[in-house]
Amino acid sequence: MALLLKGIETAFTGTITGAMTKTMIENTLYGSPLSLFTGRARSYLIKAGISYQEKLPNSSHFKTEVLSKMGGRQSIPVLETGLGEVIRDGAAIIDYFEAQSGHYFSPTTPKQTILNLLFDVIGCEGLLRPAMHYRWNFPEQNLDFIQFHFETFIPKGLDKKEMATKRMDQMRGAGKAFGVCPETYDQVESHYTRLILKLDKHFADHPYLFGGRPSIGDFGMIAPLYGHLGRDPAPLSLMQSKAVRLYRWVERMNRPGLDVGEFENQSEEFLANDEIPQTLIEVLKHMALDFVPETKAAGLFINQWLDDQGNIEPGTIAERGVGEMQFEAEGGKITALAQPYRFYLLARMQSQYDGLGAAEKSSVDALLKACGMQDVVDCRLSRKVGRHENREVWV
Repeated sequence: MALLLKGIETAFTGTITGAMTKTMIENTLYGSPLSLFTGRARSYLIKAGISYQEKLPNSSHFKTEVLSKMGGRQSIPVLETGLGEVIRDGAAIIDYFEAQSGHYFSPTTPKQTILNLLFDVIGCEGLLRPAMHYRWNFPEQNLDFIQFHFETFIPKGLDKKEMATKRMDQMRGAGKAFGVCPETYDQVESHYTRLILKLDKHFADHPYLFGGRPSIGDFGMIAPLYGHLGRDPAPLSLMQSKAVRLYRWVERMNRPGLDVGEFENQSEEFLANDEIPQTLIEVLKHMALDFVPETKAAGLFINQWLDDQGNIEPGTIAERGVGEMQFEAEGGKITALAQPYRFYLLARMQSQYDGLGAAEKSSVDALLKACGMQDVVDCRLSRKVGRHENREVWV
């Protein structure tokens, strides 16, 4: 790594291997250690060797210089480049730097390409239920920890405890929107516990999802598996006691360099010959049990909602949720928010799939069928979701 000099543009070889050349300037990541989606962007910046400083979004500079450029949506993470450009949302932050790097963290072979983008969606959308459950429904272990972090958001001179408690109550209630309620607690815990055991088996043999280099899919998965599930006291204890190799991956994703000392093969490359380990297939088969029915139900609901709205003007804000839908997973019924953003991410995978040749599609189809994920290729909205001025919009 080249020396990172604050405020000075320095040409350097930027990835963990020196394969990506870029010009370094100081960037500011507005986020929080507590934030699920900040964890995705932070991990990327660390692994890409990009100089940044992290701040909470509670300064006068943020209020006067950054907030006005966020498209009217207050959320984290937000990146302010050294040139003053503001980029809201973790996916957009990663896209910004990946375009400069030649997409260093994206596999190029057909099966790995498709699963890479699928894991990005699964991490950011498919694990919100356990992330919210294990944060908000274990107050004996988590409350003091969470209270401290929420108070850090409150500017000086205000009643930090009172305002933090109010915000916490709002977020606790938001958990219900993802299907977390007393009737689903057992189902959520059973599904998640089995998932981390399967992930643990994979990371026993491979440092990252697709071999020796982190991928976009890894960054998607680290969002819930660090910010909530690998850091809050209750789920952290569960992960450390039942899935230590998964926990090592969580550590690895937050450290510069490869951090693969326990592996005999320390190549930084993706697996050769488009290999997909059986352990990864088992992870996806398990995730398909609720991700697929939820995605199908959400797609049907949003498409009906779009029909009911009539002719939505292009450029209209695509809100994060348009209503509640119900689906069945592993014999239990779950009510959750139908979110267009899931399909904004999923469309990236579908676009790559559509561009494959016939033989490549056949190979990918067989893989998705083996994973129980074949239906997600056809889960598409009748209107596309794009981005304009830092917001997701209907195209």
